[in-house]
Amino acid sequence: MITIKELDHIVLRAEDPQKMVDFYCDVLGCKLEKTQQKFGLFQLRAGKSIIDIVDVDGEIGQQGGKAPSSEGRNLDHFCVRVDPFDEKAIRSHLAKFSITCEEASLRYGAEGSGPSIYIQDPENNTVELKGPPNIG
Repeated sequence: MITIKELDHIVLRAEDPQKMVDFYCDVLGCKLEKTQQKFGLFQLRAGKSIIDIVDVDGEIGQQGGKAPSSEGRNLDHFCVRVDPFDEKAIRSHLAKFSITCEEASLRYGAEGSGPSIYIQDPENNTVELKGPPNIG
């Protein structure tokens, strides 16, 4: 039997990898951990997990075909757990980067139902910012 513990990494293909790295580091607080120029790969630390950004024109990115666009995406969305989840502070922080979002909604995730907000990264991937489960 296979037992999954947690998300290890996700790979996003990008037409403008630097813009994506800047978004995930500056807006969402990831840290650039490793760059592999040969592959057009940028590896960002996101808590215990990694978000890989690959250049669609690089060795790895070319394997995925056309670049993501409004006509097609790499995925529907992915979710990152945010702690603490202070909606007012999160919205204020996002506004500094001209990022708008709807009000938080209660959604089910790995830890149960809790508040979350959806935002878009620079290449239209949907990122869910998820708070802790509501207890009680």
